[in-house]
Amino acid sequence: MSGHTEQRAARTGTDPTDELPDDETEGPAVGRPDASTDVPARETGPAPSASEQTRRTPSPIPRVPAQARPTDRLPVARDVVGTAAGSSLTDRYVLRQRVGSDQGAGAEFWRAEDTVLRRPVAITVLRRLPADDRSDDPEGAARAGEMVVRALRSGCFEHSGSARLLDVLAPGSEGLPEDVLGAAVAEWVPGRSLTEVVSGGPIRALRAARMVEPLAAAATEAHQQGLVLGCDHPQRIRITPDGRAQLAFLLPRPSVSASDDVRGLGAILYTLLTRRWPLSVADAARAELVAAERTPSGRLRTPSSLRPGVPLELDTLCVGALGHGDGAGRVHTAAAVHRMLTEILAEEDEAALFPPLRDGTASEPDDVWQDEDRVPDARRDPVRRRNLMVGLAVLGVGVLIVLGYLGVQLGSLFGEGRGAPPVVVGSGPPGASAPAQPGASAPVTNASLSVYDPNGDGDNVGTVSRATDGDPNTVWKTQEYRQQLPALKPGIGLMASFVSTEQLSDLVIDSNSPGTVVEVRSAPTPDADFGLTVPITTVTLQQGRTTVPLTQSQPTQHLLLWITKLGGGEGNYVSEIGEVTFDRASP
Repeated sequence: MSGHTEQRAARTGTDPTDELPDDETEGPAVGRPDASTDVPARETGPAPSASEQTRRTPSPIPRVPAQARPTDRLPVARDVVGTAAGSSLTDRYVLRQRVGSDQGAGAEFWRAEDTVLRRPVAITVLRRLPADDRSDDPEGAARAGEMVVRALRSGCFEHSGSARLLDVLAPGSEGLPEDVLGAAVAEWVPGRSLTEVVSGGPIRALRAARMVEPLAAAATEAHQQGLVLGCDHPQRIRITPDGRAQLAFLLPRPSVSASDDVRGLGAILYTLLTRRWPLSVADAARAELVAAERTPSGRLRTPSSLRPGVPLELDTLCVGALGHGDGAGRVHTAAAVHRMLTEILAEEDEAALFPPLRDGTASEPDDVWQDEDRVPDARRDPVRRRNLMVGLAVLGVGVLIVLGYLGVQLGSLFGEGRGAPPVVVGSGPPGASAPAQPGASAPVTNASLSVYDPNGDGDNVGTVSRATDGDPNTVWKTQEYRQQLPALKPGIGLMASFVSTEQLSDLVIDSNSPGTVVEVRSAPTPDADFGLTVPITTVTLQQGRTTVPLTQSQPTQHLLLWITKLGGGEGNYVSEIGEVTFDRASP
């Protein structure tokens, strides 16, 4: 590098050391080891004066001339300036503002401008590491190459929970500064950083869950495609104006795995609830966040112990996703995180009629229930008071109507359930009504089957007719799962539909998957929501034929066989059903 400096000095006719200010001629260059330790002394330069020679006489071995150090460090200083605010990458992207860094990945996060399309972009810049002769990758070139290759593989991934990859600058691309090993360009995510969002105080628990839900959905889809997000760093996340957590800066560390993404989801939710980052203390300091507190035994303090009003479900989810749960409390997949968040938010929507618990956060203008200091005092306004009383009266009448309707339905349900056996057996003795008599029932021949999967696309939909073709050797089976239900989905089922309402006495399932657990449920329609189905009985399948008595069931036109536990084991969970037959109760 000193050779380049000498050539420039020859062209300009000046001493290159005169171009540097006094403070840069002292001490090591920024971002590199001290040049005096690894750059040999130059033989050129002005000859020392007589006084300097006199002063050097007592020195043992003057190995580095005084002017060699600042001259040889000049290119290093130029490289650092090349990746400062205002500099460009490949003559297209201009860096505007550095917003963070990931020291573990050797990456810096920049808000930049695409000068061709005139739009803001987010750039993750991979910097060359200070040379370390003890490392197998002294300057991080191999690390950067692996990260760039991983970014190229994820180029087709698009999700609303992650910024879209626009461009990848590979190592050695024309126009990259010498200290840049590569970069990834993504669309800019408007909004605020995670630190800015929590700076005004903790976020409401359910609002925090709504923020993390789209990011958990993105992680789920990425893991299904064999990719990872790298959302375990606080400065990689931004919150959009409409309140969605989104991965803003790409290029995760080479060592990041799907389990790290799960821990990252738990950490983001934990930070929104407590304003504390539970993972790396160094990352928390760089993001200007407070590190999470721990108990004397070293365990992470739960969100509910730091602030009131955090639902138990979110409290358990945070601890389980961060890997601090015990046994069944651990959350291992992003799909499980997303499913739990979805269920929590669905329950909250149903409970919006009732005021939420106080959790120390102020209500927002669009909240249904406002804090007392936000609601105008209507006690001295007779018009508002009268309207309030009318509204309460109407609400009370509506509640009474709903309760009356539910009472009638429950009474009818339990009343018909108790009277069903006498109707089935006719005039026979009461004790003979429970078991189905041999030969007293007839098979239902007009049943049709379809795959019921409210959380997916259905398993082997094209072969479901084999379960009613009369041949037990032709089977319908589920997909092969590496984890037992309900790790990835709550269940998978077969929906049986009849031409008209049928009173069934029993059904027979022929299967070679012993240990499979099946819930038999009645449904109002073939595509009804699972919450509208009514459980009848539960059975564990044996090898071969398993008979399920249905004498106590009500007449139905649609019957759901809901599999809640698969057969098999050791990472290969699958259930097969060779034949399903239905018997009609005798009149």
